[in-house]
Amino acid sequence: MFLNDDFLLNNEWSKKLYHTYAKKQPIIDYHCHLSAKDVYENRQYENLTKIWLNSDGAGDHYKWRLMRANGVDENLISGNGDDYQKFLAFVKTLEKAIGNPIYEWSHLELKRYFGIDMLITEKNAKAIWEKANALLATEEYRARNLLKKMNVVAVATTDDPADDLKYHKLLQAEEGKNTFKVYPTFRPDRAMQIQNENFLEYVHTLEKVVGFKIDGLKAFQRALEERVGYFKNVGCFIADHGLNTFHFTQYKPRDIEIIFANKMAGKVITDEDAVLYLSFMQIFFMKLYKHFNMTMQMHMNVFRNASAVNFKKIGVDAGFDSVGDQASLGRELLKLYSYAQEINAFPKSIWYTLNPNDLLVLATLMQSFQGEVKQRIQLGSAWWFSDSYHGMREQMTILASQSLFGNFVGMLTDSRSLLSYTRHEYFRRVLCGLVGEWVEAGRLPEDEEYLGKIISNICYYNAKEYFSL
Repeated sequence: MFLNDDFLLNNEWSKKLYHTYAKKQPIIDYHCHLSAKDVYENRQYENLTKIWLNSDGAGDHYKWRLMRANGVDENLISGNGDDYQKFLAFVKTLEKAIGNPIYEWSHLELKRYFGIDMLITEKNAKAIWEKANALLATEEYRARNLLKKMNVVAVATTDDPADDLKYHKLLQAEEGKNTFKVYPTFRPDRAMQIQNENFLEYVHTLEKVVGFKIDGLKAFQRALEERVGYFKNVGCFIADHGLNTFHFTQYKPRDIEIIFANKMAGKVITDEDAVLYLSFMQIFFMKLYKHFNMTMQMHMNVFRNASAVNFKKIGVDAGFDSVGDQASLGRELLKLYSYAQEINAFPKSIWYTLNPNDLLVLATLMQSFQGEVKQRIQLGSAWWFSDSYHGMREQMTILASQSLFGNFVGMLTDSRSLLSYTRHEYFRRVLCGLVGEWVEAGRLPEDEEYLGKIISNICYYNAKEYFSL
């Protein structure tokens, strides 16, 4: 029964929809954190730890969080411990992780990528390690082939405005011999974090990229506009804003010029001024995205780097983030989009929240701003800690109850790991299981052609159309 061909598919309609329609669809991963450099250089991984757990950016800090909960020494998590001992520590941890999506994902990764159909246990650890490592040493398991193996046809990485996109351009030149395309995503977080102690350093980095001095807000805006255009010319179709907590307030452009000048002069920026600046920059970017026909993603309601001690010791993106509790999120988005609509600065948008308590608020709020194009605002797929069986079902159920489920652009990985594409399979099984239940309950017609088209669209065709790929 465990992870058999029909797992998560609890009735005949679920099985039919998955095996006939969902399973065969290619994957468009429109938001991830893969390295374009690793893909271009066709990286080969030394062992299973290097591709699964390692701290060089290719690993998975979902797994790190569980290992810490199991009392594993940090040297075997993010440190320089022996690779096999790191792997073994994770195996011992996973044995206790029943009910956690990582338990299912990890077994799926071994099964789909390596053909290893063994339980991940201390007893099987050595055999798993040896078989996986033997395969990783072959040409078939280099980065590009891992994407091909999972039928990935499009990947959108996450890139800073100052990035030269060298590897994206090199990959474009070789698209003829690949079966996939790698696109950049415009991620301007560093340009928006004016209270960050490294903000001035970032401004100077941007100066070097654009080739002119940034001596004020207008020059800063000009530089960022040039970078959006540059990204667009390299194929960028999407932007991503990590807003954590978000507040919007009306501003006067002259006030923002003063705030920016104060920062450039080394003065401390107050929380109130930071909110004004963020509100201004959010609208500034929304205007640009509408002009360049780019979709904007907004990832919201997160506590970042909750452990100050571990943040100082280990750094960002190391497993110390958690679900946020901003109760006013919907109200702030209402103010932002109401103003953006008034001034015609409204791109297609995808809203993600880390807190499931926001889902009904966002699903109903977005309906107030639809129009002009199909599904102008999307309720983003269950994200991060909600990326689980129950989280996916809740997000899809609320979306279907309040908007047009048939327009949903479906799953993304939001992952740094090349082994994460089994999450698309997991999502598709949950999707088909849910729709199959609706059929069995008499809520949907027993019409295979009709339902099969909806499933195929959610898995692939909607994203292809929405992003004009």
